[in-house]
Order: sequence, then C-alpha cells, then structure tokens
Amino acid sequence: MTLRQRAPLGTLIAALACLVLALALWRTASRWRKSILVLTLLVVGFSAVMARLNYFEWMFHPIDGPQFLAQADSKLDTKEMIMAVRMGSEARGYPISQMAYHHVLNDVVAGVPIAVTY
Repeated sequence: MTLRQRAPLGTLIAALACLVLALALWRTASRWRKSILVLTLLVVGFSAVMARLNYFEWMFHPIDGPQFLAQADSKLDTKEMIMAVRMGSEARGYPISQMAYHHVLNDVVAGVPIAVTY
C-alpha cells in the first residue's frame, strides 16, 4: 500500500528524468536511437498516467440502482446461488453470477444503506 500511495509521484519524477535525459541525448543520437528514445518515452509516459488512474473501476462497475423482482417473477435457475440479506421484515437476494462480475452492489434494506460485496 505504501508503494501504491507513492507511485504517482515516483512515476512523475521518473518521467521527467527520462524526458530530460532524452532531450540531452537527442542531438547526438542516430536515427534508430531516436526511435528507441521515443518508444522509451511513450512507455514511461503511459506508466506515469496509469499510476494515477484506478483501472479496476474500468473493469468492475458497482451496481448503484438494483432492480428486484418477487421470487415468483424471477427467471433464475433453481440451482442459481444467491447471497441473501435480511434486515427486519425485508429480505434481498443477489445472484452470485452477477455479483462475481460487479463485486459491489449498493442497496438500501429496511432503510439502512448497505454495500454488498463478493
């Protein structure tokens, strides 16, 4: 976690150092070495940008507005596994097949906000 917290600053410093080095080497570099410098700067720039982004948000989108059906109206297979939450007189069932993809679901059960995770 410490490395993850310091990665944005570290990659920015490394990117700036690579840029300064590439500019210093540019005038004396041959054509193919200039190509290597450009490719290196692209990789370093990409790394600096990715260190600032949470790419897990691209893959796993939380379900913010779940829609529920009565058990009789649902089209789930009888063997479908679900995660169940019961609070007071309210109960919810979350299909594992959907939770395995999204991993997080924000819901309100009996007036209490909950975050369901898998």
